[in-house]
Amino acid sequence: MSVDDDTRYRVMRLLEARPEITQRDLAREMGMSLGKANYCLQSLIRSGWIKAKPFKNAQAKAAYSYALTRVGRTVKSRLTVRFVATKMREYEGLLADIDQMQRGTPRRLKKLARTS
Repeated sequence: MSVDDDTRYRVMRLLEARPEITQRDLAREMGMSLGKANYCLQSLIRSGWIKAKPFKNAQAKAAYSYALTRVGRTVKSRLTVRFVATKMREYEGLLADIDQMQRGTPRRLKKLARTS
């Protein structure tokens, strides 16, 4: 199993916003299995991009607080730039598709009107 840049970015963004999120909540919010969430977290920890600090939560259970490291913040910045660039390309592609469909629609309607 591997973790793609989009998933890394989304996990790091979520951890930065909610450092005390549980793995179960992370999995739910990311739309992935608990096992994959754990794998992603372990991968980010091994890479040195996040660190996990144990603490006791409200139910007196062991939990972790996640923090981006200095290197992790740098990596997240690069991933953010890539993420935004990818989304902009997708957006521009959708606009072009919509424009093409809108220009083609009247022709199709005229053809249909002539054949009926």
